[in-house]
Amino acid sequence: MLRYLPFLLVLALWIYAFIDCLNTPEEEVKGLPKVVWVIIILLFGEVLVGPIAWLVAGRNRRGPVGGSTPSEWHRNHRTEFVAPDDNPEFLKSLKAENRKDEALLKDWEADLRRREEELKRREEQSRSDEES
Repeated sequence: MLRYLPFLLVLALWIYAFIDCLNTPEEEVKGLPKVVWVIIILLFGEVLVGPIAWLVAGRNRRGPVGGSTPSEWHRNHRTEFVAPDDNPEFLKSLKAENRKDEALLKDWEADLRRREEELKRREEQSRSDEES
């Protein structure tokens, strides 16, 4: 089993480099066009030259802007962790959800009362029809 490990590692690196190259936007590819990098990875993948060349020299590897995630929303918000019970936005969202749930519950209760009254009326009407 151990004799297959080098082959599996080479295959994993080959697949990773290929998928990474395909998912990289054209603007971030450096040196050669993206199509040429794909061909290099596929042709020289068995000897690891293609995948290693891609990982080392084929793509602009830059860290996230400002040390946070690249998402625009995250860049505009604080980066330190805030527990949910200390986060005012989260607490506001809970209050809003509670209001929605209470309104829904009141609607259900009103609907249930209406249906019960309707059933009582039908039963009374059926009793009065039977008596007649």
